[in-house]
Amino acid sequence: MKILYFAWLRQRVGCAEESVEPPASVTDVASLVEWLRGRGPGYAAALADPSIVRIAINQAFARADAPVRPGDEIALFPPVTGG
Repeated sequence: MKILYFAWLRQRVGCAEESVEPPASVTDVASLVEWLRGRGPGYAAALADPSIVRIAINQAFARADAPVRPGDEIALFPPVTGG
C-alpha cells in the first residue's frame, strides 16, 4: 500500500510518501488512520483530528468506512479552499 501525504500532514509525518504493509486488521480508512496514528508522534500529531483530513483511495475521495486493500494508493491531505 502506498501512502501519500500532502501539505502540513507531510511536514508533521516527515515524508511525502511511503510504502506500508498494515496488519490484516486494517480493512477500511478509519482503521488505517488509527494504525497510522500509532506509528509515532509525527503521525499522531498529523492525524490527531481525523475529521479534518481528507482521504482519497486510488485518486477518488473516500469516507471512513471505505475499504482499503494491499496495492491501493492512499492520499491524505487537509481540506483545500479555492479562491
